[in-house]
This record gives sequence, structure tokens and C-alpha cells, in this order.
Amino acid sequence: MTEETTSGTDDSLSADVFAVSDGAYALIVADFDDTDIAWEAYELLKSAEDGRTLAIESVIVVKRDEDGTIEVQKTTDHSTRRGLGWGVVGGVVLGVIFPPSILASAAVLGAGGAAIGKARELHHKSEIADELQDALAPGHSGIIALVSDPQAVEIRKALEKANRIVEHAVDKVVAEDIKAAAKEIEAEEKDADKG
Repeated sequence: MTEETTSGTDDSLSADVFAVSDGAYALIVADFDDTDIAWEAYELLKSAEDGRTLAIESVIVVKRDEDGTIEVQKTTDHSTRRGLGWGVVGGVVLGVIFPPSILASAAVLGAGGAAIGKARELHHKSEIADELQDALAPGHSGIIALVSDPQAVEIRKALEKANRIVEHAVDKVVAEDIKAAAKEIEAEEKDADKG
């Protein structure tokens, strides 16, 4: 499912639904005027995730420079109940949505190039990228998230200050591929730290 929601000065919301999947997860890109507002939404999303009724596998704050370059502004070591770090999952999600040539600070995620490399192997990558890569306007900041229930009230409330929200439903296979790539990267990093 792809949904685009825009908020105007009259506080009206509109949504267009284009496709449907098994509804397991959604990749969301929310566009904000500045990083402070995006960080506020990030904190709200972080506090809403309980790992039982609402699973947020990844949330990162990024800024898209005027030239289109994506810089990671905020990531966290917060992890879900299953132990996946949001930063590593976020790195894989970045690799799914954006071409490596515009990722200025992927190394900030710790997994950097490895995450992007794993993302290239995922199913339906180009379809997802085509729909989400232009969701974040140049000069704006944004939230990029992988969530289990994009219609949850807590998620909508956290993102209510967004100029626009674009989401792409991903089936369980794609979500599991993203999480598996993140686990593999974490294991590689742990092995490298031991050696």
C-alpha cells in the first residue's frame, strides 16, 4: 500500500491508496520543514514503540541538502525487544530507498556500506525506491521508519507535523529481508570487534 498524506494550512488531510500487500509492515518517509521538528517526531515514535502491539523496527532522522544529498542527523542505539538496533536496520532501509551516490553520511550508522550492499539484494527494491526516494524535499529534514502498523494512532500523532507522509507497504518477506540483513551486519561487526 502506498499512501501519501499532505497537511495544508487548513489542517486538512488527504490520502490516496494505490496498492495493497499483506500489511505486515510499511516503510514511511515523513517530510518536515526542519530537523528540530523531525527530532521531535522521532522521540514520539521512540516512546510509542512497545514491541508487542506496535513494532517500530527502525527510525532515523535525515536531512536532504539542496543538492539532494541525504545526511543522517539522528540515530539511536535503541533496540526492539528482538534486539535489532535501529541504526543498523535504518542503514538497510536507507539503502533500499536511496542510491548510495546521494548518501553523504551512511557511515554514521556504523554499518554504512555493508548495510547499503545488503539492501541491494532485497526483493522489490526498485519499486520501493521509485515511490519513496522523492518523498523528502531538498532542504528539508525527514523521518524514515519501518513500522508494523502504519495506521496506529501513536504513529499518526507522532507524524502530525509532517508536511507530507509517503508510505509503501512491504510484505513480510521484504521486512524479514531487511531485518535479516541488519542481523547479519551486526554479527559481522561483532566478529570484527573480537578480531
